[in-house]
Amino acid sequence: MSSLKPLIVILGPTSSGKTEMGLRLAKQFNGEIINADSRQIYKEMLIATGSPITTNRGLTHVVTEVKPLFIKNIPHHLFHIKNPNQKFSLLQYKKLAIKTINDIHKKNKIPILVGGTGLYISAIVDNLEIPKATPNKNLRIKLEKHTNQYLFNKLKKIDPESTKKISENNKRKLIRALEVCEITGKAYSVQQTKGKILFNILQIGIKTNREQLYKKIDKRVDRMTKEGLVEETKKLRKKYSSNLPAMSGIGYFEIGLFIKGKIDLKEAIQKIKYRTHQYARRQMTWFKRDEKIKWVRNYRDAKKIIKKIYKNFVILK
Repeated sequence: MSSLKPLIVILGPTSSGKTEMGLRLAKQFNGEIINADSRQIYKEMLIATGSPITTNRGLTHVVTEVKPLFIKNIPHHLFHIKNPNQKFSLLQYKKLAIKTINDIHKKNKIPILVGGTGLYISAIVDNLEIPKATPNKNLRIKLEKHTNQYLFNKLKKIDPESTKKISENNKRKLIRALEVCEITGKAYSVQQTKGKILFNILQIGIKTNREQLYKKIDKRVDRMTKEGLVEETKKLRKKYSSNLPAMSGIGYFEIGLFIKGKIDLKEAIQKIKYRTHQYARRQMTWFKRDEKIKWVRNYRDAKKIIKKIYKNFVILK
């Protein structure tokens, strides 16, 4: 048996049921949840991000970097800890997540990392050595003026490997990759090397049928609209610039176009659905590269795998 302490990871595409499975497993195995979704890092962004706050009751909403929120008496860490206008890097996430995991272990409980952001998960699972290139404000301003397509093509010329992992739609990551390349003189991709494994890790992926997943996504988007996505977006736009990376996220960007009068609400909703379908495909492409992931269809299968893998850990019920 590995001498490393356990870490369960629940991953999969958006709308696959990660939140609910993570919560049930945390109850079963004396666990605490840690966020691995880059959009759920931000405060006030609840509806479009699919935050567990909007899908669960019994919530005590006390949120800081050190004090978790509680959903159905289960501690949830690193949810909604930064304002949309605050910078938050992969390196910051890694440091906070590792500290949180270690703190949970000290309580003899099981940390359960839940989310769909592949880079966040990889940072912990693979102990990525993340470039520490200091942000260059002038360079970022210069790059920000260009279109996503221009930035993507520029990165493809100097670091084609990075463009396999960074979407053309993700301007923030494109700018960061180009920034690291210019500052360090090395490809961004080669600087994200894997380090020594920190935990005894079990990655559980939720297997889904693509057609069924798309239907779930579409129902969720319709539900978000009814829950007040337009109103939430309006409140955010009053407080924060629409040019912030956080405001370009799926849902907020499209509703922003509706608020500006550039498209009607029906078209905005359809665009959200289509863009979410694309995002889900990219997530699955990312996860399929990792042969260590154990794919399951339901909670029962996940529970069996956990008991089998961690059978010698007395802290499991």
